[in-house]
Amino acid sequence: MSAPFAAQLLNWKLPKNSKVLVPNSADTSSETSKGLAAAILEDLQIPRTFPAPKQADPGPALEVAVHLDLAETLIQLNDERKWQVDHKKVVSAFSQYTHLAKISRLLTKYPELRTELGRDYIIRPDVTVGMDDSPQLGATQPFLHAAVSCKWTIRSDRVQNIRHEFLQMIRHRRGRLPHLVAVTAEPMPSRIAAIARGTGEVDAVYHIAFESLAKAVDAVGNSQQKDDWQECVEQGRVLPYEQLAGTLAGW
Repeated sequence: MSAPFAAQLLNWKLPKNSKVLVPNSADTSSETSKGLAAAILEDLQIPRTFPAPKQADPGPALEVAVHLDLAETLIQLNDERKWQVDHKKVVSAFSQYTHLAKISRLLTKYPELRTELGRDYIIRPDVTVGMDDSPQLGATQPFLHAAVSCKWTIRSDRVQNIRHEFLQMIRHRRGRLPHLVAVTAEPMPSRIAAIARGTGEVDAVYHIAFESLAKAVDAVGNSQQKDDWQECVEQGRVLPYEQLAGTLAGW
């Protein structure tokens, strides 16, 4: 199985100055990445079509797909909760982080404070899952149940971005910590492991084509990719995207 939108987003592309189609989730400079990504597309039965179909940027498209899917699925799984699923909503709109809105207003009023305090208080996760029925006593804002960082592929700078953003959410919360997860289409387990291993900032990484990637690693992955995949899966650090909504609905 894979995410319901996986086959709509994963496809082939024609890089500039090239006549050879490559998967749109692959790092074109890495043969390992291209091999694994191609095996995923083959398992999903996505044909090579030439010329390559015109596609929207898969990064923002992934954010929208996750947003829409969770908004629809969570209410189906648990209609007793008052879900609020949003795209790029600032965390200060939620009960654990309302105090950050005051800091943000001060930074707007006194720009010179930005040098001293920075801008780390203005956090907008790709997808937020809130609940109107907040478990926090006296809360007037919805409770932030989960924050989802969507990364089509994973590079070192994106790893640092996820960790930094989630670390700020851990440090600045007042109340229970939300579920902090990442969703990706990255084909290389070694790069997924860079986030999944971490130091506790990310609860889990959910892959939109988990089963197809597992088959790809087994079929064409080298020893490092196989070892990293086995480690992350056995430790429950990398999970199928299909489990995300159920985890949030039951947690």
